[in-house]
Amino acid sequence: MIRTLSSVAPLLFGVAILLTGQGLQGTLLPVRANLEGFSTLSIGLMGGAYFFGFTLGCLRGSTLLRRVGHIRVFAAMTAAASAVPLLHALWVETWLWWVLRFMTGYCFAVLYVVIESWLNEQATNENRGAVFSAYTLITLTVLAVGQQMLLLYDPQQMQLFAIASAIVSLAAIPVVLSVAPTPRHAEGKVRLDLARLFRTSRAGSLGCLAAGLANGSFWALAPVFVAGYSPDVSLAAWFMTSAVLGGAVGQWPLGLWSDRVDRRWVIAFSAVTAMLVGTTIWVAFKVMSPLVLMLLGACWGAVAFPVYAVSVAHTNDHARAGEYVMISSGLLLMYGIGAIVGPFFASVAMHLLGSGGLFLYTALIHLLLICYIAMRFARRKPAPEEEHRRFVDALATTQTASQVYEDEISNDGAALPNR
Repeated sequence: MIRTLSSVAPLLFGVAILLTGQGLQGTLLPVRANLEGFSTLSIGLMGGAYFFGFTLGCLRGSTLLRRVGHIRVFAAMTAAASAVPLLHALWVETWLWWVLRFMTGYCFAVLYVVIESWLNEQATNENRGAVFSAYTLITLTVLAVGQQMLLLYDPQQMQLFAIASAIVSLAAIPVVLSVAPTPRHAEGKVRLDLARLFRTSRAGSLGCLAAGLANGSFWALAPVFVAGYSPDVSLAAWFMTSAVLGGAVGQWPLGLWSDRVDRRWVIAFSAVTAMLVGTTIWVAFKVMSPLVLMLLGACWGAVAFPVYAVSVAHTNDHARAGEYVMISSGLLLMYGIGAIVGPFFASVAMHLLGSGGLFLYTALIHLLLICYIAMRFARRKPAPEEEHRRFVDALATTQTASQVYEDEISNDGAALPNR
């Protein structure tokens, strides 16, 4: 295990640097857009543009990898992603920021493909869950660090955009200089089959869609929500950080619990709790203290963020051998659709109901998920316990960018050994 982690240490270090810059941008841009007078709808569409680019990059970015290879693609996407924050700072135009967020989403999706396929190549069946557990822990930790960097300078000045650009640029160094073997090229394309995906697990598929609708809206608009509570920019950074750390803490107990019971109970529990917390925030956020607001944000993140991973694990419990990558790519598409359209509907709710409407919207999404899960309990029995994949193994398939790229099925239909 230690040998495996040491062999991928440069890649994990590159991820840490890259996502620090991503964490800073993710909070800085909505905050700056709000300060510049962008409408809530415009900021929501900006978030949707990011996820549109991200989904497209996951589904189509492998063409670049097949043509020029991992190292060149990583260097090119890093260069493009590092230029975008500077363009944001130089030209503050609504339509241009939509385009730039689309570019950022596409670039980061391809960067994830490179990193994650490298990690998959280095990992084995015995340690893949542990490797991706470390990857997930690093992801959540450095996103929180990046969000805290918002406190360094005034978001209306150039410095934070320059820092975000520099950080993303530095991420290329450990990856480009890594001596780890580059992953083999995939020869075929993953075939999306949404009809088969729904037949495999309707609850898991709609769980991923609901996660996209709720979580995508949170990432796009939570800083704007906090601005409606207080003009103090630092509070936005602390609120986002508390939600991310809550998600990191909640992922493991909920995931391990789902290994022992019908995972739909865990999805339902998470949705019920997220609905109650979201409703509480909507009703009382104007009168609660900043500390209470951050604690509720952490509670919301602890139950809302794991819904996607548990939904993926539940779907994989019902999958046949050879279907895992098709399922991962399909679930990514479901999440992406939700994350693209969710910020639009959430921004409409915020326009009509005030900034607290964001969490009323997420509460409604979680209520609809609860109702559907309750209906599925009556129609389908749980997967047999012996067919459960351990959550730490299923977690590897939630890193879906690389899963979409890697070709699961050979010409004779056999699954790759690592699946």
